[in-house]
Amino acid sequence: MTGDILTLLREIIRREMNDITDDVATGSCQDFGHYRHKTGVIEGLARAERHLLDLQAKIDQDDD
Repeated sequence: MTGDILTLLREIIRREMNDITDDVATGSCQDFGHYRHKTGVIEGLARAERHLLDLQAKIDQDDD
């Protein structure tokens, strides 16, 4: 069950990160400040995803 929750959270984070990346790639940023904000959000989501992956690996290791 924990694995399902982590997987769902990871999918949500990945979807959000991809949506914002698409926005940046298609030129939706009005100025450099907006660009910096969006890239900062992408970085934060990438870090959150990495933490989820590390947590999942730890849980899987503890189950063995």
